Amino acid sequence: MRLQGKSALITGSARGIGRAFAEAYAREGATVAIADINLEAAEATAKAIGPAAHAVRLDVTDQASIEAAVKAVEAKTGGLDILINNAALFDLAPIVEISRASYDKLFSVNVAGTLFMLQAAARSMIAAGRGGKIINMASQAGRRGEPLVAVYCATKAAVISLTQSAGLDLIKHRINVNAIAPGVVDGEHWDHVDSLFARYENRPRGEKKRLVGESVPYGRMGKPEDLTGMAVFLASDEAEYIVAQTYNVDGGQWMS
Repeated sequence: MRLQGKSALITGSARGIGRAFAEAYAREGATVAIADINLEAAEATAKAIGPAAHAVRLDVTDQASIEAAVKAVEAKTGGLDILINNAALFDLAPIVEISRASYDKLFSVNVAGTLFMLQAAARSMIAAGRGGKIINMASQAGRRGEPLVAVYCATKAAVISLTQSAGLDLIKHRINVNAIAPGVVDGEHWDHVDSLFARYENRPRGEKKRLVGESVPYGRMGKPEDLTGMAVFLASDEAEYIVAQTYNVDGGQWMS
């Protein structure tokens, strides 16, 4: 029960990695806001997790929605102790085919959404005066470029940089900002990624996913549950002296 009595908000947590985080936080004693643009899915996930979870509609591209979500958590639990910036979008294309619409959409969610959600949470934590933990979701894609994934890689590199700057700025308020950089994580997200690679690399569906899984030193793709240990640790008192760091949880794909 390392998060006993804590209040957490996890963006994009109706499914996938975010849901796994929410389930782990509930097991560790936290009250968790399942914050998602799809309120119906968020409510279903909250119901499945149980009384420790509640649903909040959140669109991270809308400032009013961000502020309303934070206020809803404050009203429900008395304050906000932990934020996980998990909501993100993926797209890929060769450099000569990248559209401005795709660029704007990814940066709006992955970068601006992370920054302004972090800002709103930090303001709440500062006002409460009891510190807090903010965890951003980066990616191994933010550690390097990829021929077809320029925009997504750039957004996740920006998340790593924002984590460093915000971590250095907010620690004076006893708010620890750190990040997790997953590798390839199986699920609906990677089914979508695989379909895009199939299109641009002229591969049959499933082949890219198989090859990527085989390339992981651990021997397989990750699962959402592989990330929950780091997410719990970074939100706990055990991580009190950790500031502005990005941790790889990727089965050995990237060393830094």
